[in-house]
Amino acid sequence: MKKGPARAPARAMLRATGLTPEEIARPLVAVVHSWTDLGPCNASLRTLAEEVKAGVREAGGTPFEFGTIAISDGISMGTDGMRASLVSREVIADSIELAVMGHALDAVVALSGCDKTIPGTVMALARLDLPSVALYGGSIEPGHVNGKDVTIQDVFEAVGAHSAGKLSEAGLCDVEAGACPGAGACGGQFTANTMATALTFLGISPMGANDVPATDPSKAAVARAAGRLVMQRLADGLTPSKILTRAAFENAITSVAATGGSTNAVLHLLAIAREAGVPLVLDDFDAISARTPIFVDLKPGGRFTAPDLSRAGGSRLIAKRLSDAGLLKRATTVTGRSIQEEAAEAEETPGQEVVRDIARPLKKTGGLAILRGSLAPEGCVVKLAGHERLKHTGEARVFDGEIAAFAAVERRQIRAGDVVVIRYEGPKGAPGMPEMLAVTAALVGQGLGETVALVTDGRFSGATHGLMVGHVSPEAAGGGPIAFLKDGDRVTLDVTARRLDFEVGDEDLAARKRSYRAPAPRATTGVLAKYARLVSSASEGAVTSPVAPAASQTSATARERAGVSA
Repeated sequence: MKKGPARAPARAMLRATGLTPEEIARPLVAVVHSWTDLGPCNASLRTLAEEVKAGVREAGGTPFEFGTIAISDGISMGTDGMRASLVSREVIADSIELAVMGHALDAVVALSGCDKTIPGTVMALARLDLPSVALYGGSIEPGHVNGKDVTIQDVFEAVGAHSAGKLSEAGLCDVEAGACPGAGACGGQFTANTMATALTFLGISPMGANDVPATDPSKAAVARAAGRLVMQRLADGLTPSKILTRAAFENAITSVAATGGSTNAVLHLLAIAREAGVPLVLDDFDAISARTPIFVDLKPGGRFTAPDLSRAGGSRLIAKRLSDAGLLKRATTVTGRSIQEEAAEAEETPGQEVVRDIARPLKKTGGLAILRGSLAPEGCVVKLAGHERLKHTGEARVFDGEIAAFAAVERRQIRAGDVVVIRYEGPKGAPGMPEMLAVTAALVGQGLGETVALVTDGRFSGATHGLMVGHVSPEAAGGGPIAFLKDGDRVTLDVTARRLDFEVGDEDLAARKRSYRAPAPRATTGVLAKYARLVSSASEGAVTSPVAPAASQTSATARERAGVSA
């Protein structure tokens, strides 16, 4: 891109940016991020990018900054805008891949903040297979209302409490005003912090770096160190294909299970694995969760926030507990050391209550289970953290979309014992597979969280808790059995048996199938229509790119640069 007489035009363009010939001659490093000033999750990333660039320069490289998009789930939740969220993951991955590939850059540091930016950046790193470091911008600190720590989860639940007459309008305003005090992603072990933990255990983020909250003064030094670290990886050739191994994905799933993390991790880790060419299926999550206790006490099912975890000892302490128990596979991390070596340096804060002794867990098995049955032949995901129920049978209350379901909740039309079914919210049907936090939080706020169940082909926020089943596959828009449900059908969720079934006679079901007419597509033009045509099932990660060859984790780009024929 920059060498020899023929590349004089390219060098002239680079000189126009203020670079010297010496700077052009150095390794060129992409510093990519999803900064936006719309919402707190990504608001600190441009400042961190400057620190990363300084670290790259200190280590002998020349950095170039790129930006990509971000969709704020917390702001778009419960609206049609939420359909853009999962779609943005693919756009983020595509845009980073194109920008880095298009300029033949040598290495990448990827900064991310909110939910979809985290897997989106790492999907791109897996495709490019260049020396890379992923860094999370950090969690928001908890807010304080009436002497209690609060998060965005409390605001959504306060909406339900207000609609039920349990909270005044002034009380709702107090929670709204106090929940989000500054920059950073949502503070519990919701999707952003779950995925930040997963990236640490995947080994693509340096151990401990993602733990540091967004507004902590030490975050700048963490970012600068990431810039220096990527230059070390460029020197020794350690790339994502050597880090994102099968063992690393098992470790990441283990971390999600141990912390009671978000069900969205299933979708995102499947997608990253697919880009990396690593075989990973739904049943892997079930098997790993079944052998992993929940011993980290984090919201939404527990008491503490991500900044509390950081102060207690962070991911390194979790890794030490898991390593000592023999639950971590040996794997290389981006620091060049194994995850076991990183775990050995854990320092536990005396008296902390966030990370329990693994022999005294909150629950003996992890926070996720995969169910199948007549309602979900290809599988679905249930979150086990934050409730005790393992079985529920009730009459279906069927809604064609989240907005209709939320309206019914607000009108107090859901009763104890119901199974709320929200369909046509899958990857194709929505399109975009929106999260259902507005509905689930309102149910909890109305006091129904322990007496109803919710089933959907859409997704849940990491802030969701209660008996909620998502990612039902095949989805309704793909002709899955959930499309044939009617109000009053008996639905049974049996976590112990790993079953999700509905009671309909064979003749009745056959008649429903014959008379079924799929609704018109919700999107016929633009990015959502394109996404609906390309996207795979949620059981495969809801990805839009072709499958990477499982026999080789080396990307086409890396092979081309090495001079190897594809």
